[in-house]
Amino acid sequence: MTLISIPANPVPDNVVSGTVKTPDGAELRFARWAPPSGRKGTVCVFTGRAESIEKYFETVRDLRERGFAVAMIDWRGQGLSSRQLRDPYKGYVRSFSDYETDVETLVQQIMLPDCPPPYFALAHSMGGAVLLRVAHSGKRWFDRIVLSAPMIDLPGNTMSWPVRMAIRTFRYMGFGGSYVPGGGHKIAGAADFVNNKLTSDPVRFARNASIYEDEPTLGIGSPTVAWADAAFSAMTGFRALDYPSTIRQPILMLAASNDQIVSTPAIEEFAYHLRAGSHLVIAGSKHEILQEQDRYRGQFWAAFDAFVPGTPLFK
Repeated sequence: MTLISIPANPVPDNVVSGTVKTPDGAELRFARWAPPSGRKGTVCVFTGRAESIEKYFETVRDLRERGFAVAMIDWRGQGLSSRQLRDPYKGYVRSFSDYETDVETLVQQIMLPDCPPPYFALAHSMGGAVLLRVAHSGKRWFDRIVLSAPMIDLPGNTMSWPVRMAIRTFRYMGFGGSYVPGGGHKIAGAADFVNNKLTSDPVRFARNASIYEDEPTLGIGSPTVAWADAAFSAMTGFRALDYPSTIRQPILMLAASNDQIVSTPAIEEFAYHLRAGSHLVIAGSKHEILQEQDRYRGQFWAAFDAFVPGTPLFK
């Protein structure tokens, strides 16, 4: 399946793309890039909610400059993977376990057959929540995992008991496929730069917005009631006192001090209880660290470089 290339965001060279089917019938668009000579292994990149492969072309180049192959998918229900509802702009999933199935499909059908080991994962926001669930389940597909602003909790009272119960009630009443109250089909990430909660970098913000202006079918709108209920359920699970301590996977968490999308204090608290984890808060950054100004991205990549090559395989 074709990747969307625009002058401000060209497709990185030497890509193979197509579709794979999950065991439960979802069609996922994938892309993989071979490593340069002197390969170090493969980094699988997992996006956040409402994102697509195209948004991470710059990240793909950053990783390949470091000697890695890269593999990606669009999650079910977004990008150019199959949508779950008749209205393609509704962000929908039944359970976050469906996203775990998407991860396993990438691993079994793309990573293991066609990508060089060792294997690492880099995940953002919602993708970070999914990868934490994968690690907690005991699956050790990746040697190390790096998470950018993982969705462990939401800021303020967004996750309060009345809100969670209202969403759960709406779903039980049959409104799972409806937008959350106040939501709509306006494509996420395509708003004006002023007062946006994603990045302080106007150039990267404009680049990302232009991707969806050129190809609106890549985007989705607000979450549905079902997606919100599934997300609340996943985040409630993270609150269990023994959840982080039972994860044996080496994990690095990068959080943003000016994040208004996910809770930075929750990331810090979770990381503190990881047995094989560490974290760094990047002062001044907004939610999308990899889409931020270079002074913030530079801190991210310095932490990545110190963590990922730290395995004895590279000594």
